[in-house]
Amino acid sequence: MELLIDNISKRYSGKVWGLRDFSLELRPGVLGLLGPNGAGKSTLMRILATITKPTAGTITWKGTDIVRSPDSLRSVLGYLPQDFGVYPNLNAVEFLEYMAAIKGLERGPAKKRIDELLEVVNLSDVRKRPLGGYSGGMKQRIGIAQALLNDPELLIVDEPTVGLDPEERVRFRNLLSDLSGDRIVILSTHIVSDVEAIATEIALINKGEMLTHVSPENLLKSVENKVWEWVVTGAELAEVKQAYLLTGTARRSDGIRVRAVTEAPPGNAESVLPVLEDAYMYLINGHRGTSI
Repeated sequence: MELLIDNISKRYSGKVWGLRDFSLELRPGVLGLLGPNGAGKSTLMRILATITKPTAGTITWKGTDIVRSPDSLRSVLGYLPQDFGVYPNLNAVEFLEYMAAIKGLERGPAKKRIDELLEVVNLSDVRKRPLGGYSGGMKQRIGIAQALLNDPELLIVDEPTVGLDPEERVRFRNLLSDLSGDRIVILSTHIVSDVEAIATEIALINKGEMLTHVSPENLLKSVENKVWEWVVTGAELAEVKQAYLLTGTARRSDGIRVRAVTEAPPGNAESVLPVLEDAYMYLINGHRGTSI
């Protein structure tokens, strides 16, 4: 099972490019597609979901070009878009039955699959409640259920935890991790903690271009011995922000504790272990380390 993205570009009106020469090779596991808002993540997701065609480049699924033959992927594709919407007057069962019919699933097997999925996403107890009364997290879970109706080999979820409270976010991340198994899961997000929790590999994208494609462990190595923390006063903070790439600030009784990524230790700073947020900020801000 292989998804090969080869030099994909997408140009919109004029000279606006959503993607430029983007390449990636994927096999079963969880890919965290990480980048700021407007980086090109959703453009790539729509192309992979065969909703939008690229301006240039090819995408092959098990050796078949999905731009020329989109049906070769659609039958094994599950997709949860960023702007996923529901029919508020339908309950969970009615909505999933409707989606199963659209996907061409037979009624008998579909009914059994719906019962299974409502258990998986922990919505069996509210299966008859209209979706308009669901919380944001519950709607996201019904969204992932519809994406899994055809037991997809490729599962794409675009910004799935935006707007969720911390408890719902953790629950959703755990669900995606449990679902990975023998399928390819692409999690597109700008929330680093979501990727840190479940990704087996990470692709960083910014301004439509690939920055790096590595394991979480190797991404952390890019900022090894480059992360520092120290305490400054409120009056010093503005100057420190100008001088260093800060990845965190926290007010304490003795002042403001700042965290920065920089080659040389600032003054009385102490070295601390890096986290993915440090590496993400380091690379997004233009530092492409040769070690990765």
